[in-house]
Amino acid sequence: RRARTPLRAAELGRDSSTPLRRDWERVKDDVMRCAVAAKFRAHADIRHILLSTGDEEIVEDTTTDHYWGRGRTGNGKNMLGRILVRTRHQLRTELAEHAEHAETPDGDGRRPGR
Repeated sequence: RRARTPLRAAELGRDSSTPLRRDWERVKDDVMRCAVAAKFRAHADIRHILLSTGDEEIVEDTTTDHYWGRGRTGNGKNMLGRILVRTRHQLRTELAEHAEHAETPDGDGRRPGR
């Protein structure tokens, strides 16, 4: 988290001399979900790209990671792809709710006089 660049963070994450947190296997999916959601909420350009994928399946096309991607055999868990699909759905829902809220006459999501 304190790395100066994403590349440095990736290098640190792959450094086997640095121990993982003890509960990593239990929390890694939630950590990735939070990180991906924050990234796409913060950057309109990549949010637009993600939303433009429609309802297509998203696959992390890597042969070296069976958990986050498709893996060498193509039968990997593709957890990153699944998280991206879930994030895309959440972003669409948020955008629809925002648009619905903005359409009300007083802008607070309620009809006047209520």
